[in-house]
Amino acid sequence: MAIIHTVSDLIDRRAQKKAQTRELVRTTAHRLFAARGFDQVTIADVAREADVAVQTVFNHFATKEDLFFDGRVPWVEGVAKAVVDREPGVGPLFALRTHLLEFMTDQLSRMSSDEERSFRATLQDSEALRTHERTLVFEAEHRLADALLAAWEQGDEGGECAPRRPSIAAPLTAAIWLAAVRVLIVENRLRVTEGLDAAAAAATVQEVGDRILARMHAGSEAINALVIPDAEPTTDRRAG
Repeated sequence: MAIIHTVSDLIDRRAQKKAQTRELVRTTAHRLFAARGFDQVTIADVAREADVAVQTVFNHFATKEDLFFDGRVPWVEGVAKAVVDREPGVGPLFALRTHLLEFMTDQLSRMSSDEERSFRATLQDSEALRTHERTLVFEAEHRLADALLAAWEQGDEGGECAPRRPSIAAPLTAAIWLAAVRVLIVENRLRVTEGLDAAAAAATVQEVGDRILARMHAGSEAINALVIPDAEPTTDRRAG
């Protein structure tokens, strides 16, 4: 029994040390990126500053872009998670609507913080980061489409009307809803940059976003109009 405990303790200590190293690398990199800019910092710079080997950095983060965004983009998984983890009886679109409204408000509420301003400034100054962010947006969209498809195919609509073609409606819904959210956030973020108080921007999104998402939710059956109907069987007019 003592041997089992010793092995277990050793595994726990290794896991803890690994987590501590990962956090050290991440916080060191984020500090360097904020101070010098993303493109001016190399993985070797991060390793040297954190006093670890370059390979250690790559053991935790596949790319420099992954290192920059780590811990800063919970929305990549969050939107799909809101659908997957919704309470019994709650429709997938209602859960999505509630989550996105909270997400937009939170995003803009934090715009006045030094950390968020630094993150945004570094992101905007790097084409590589902006390109990577677009891949994250597509990933979030695909995750959401998969979550909606699963909910509709399982017949777990929570009182909502499931689309006739879930396999087509799911990616359409994900693309349309997330595009609307991105526009609301980006436009109001620009207003904050130009001097609008972050709290005022958040209040605007709270009001406008709620109306927009409510209408999209209420009109969700319109997605069916964008789906090509089953082909009608053709009749040979020459017969007879």
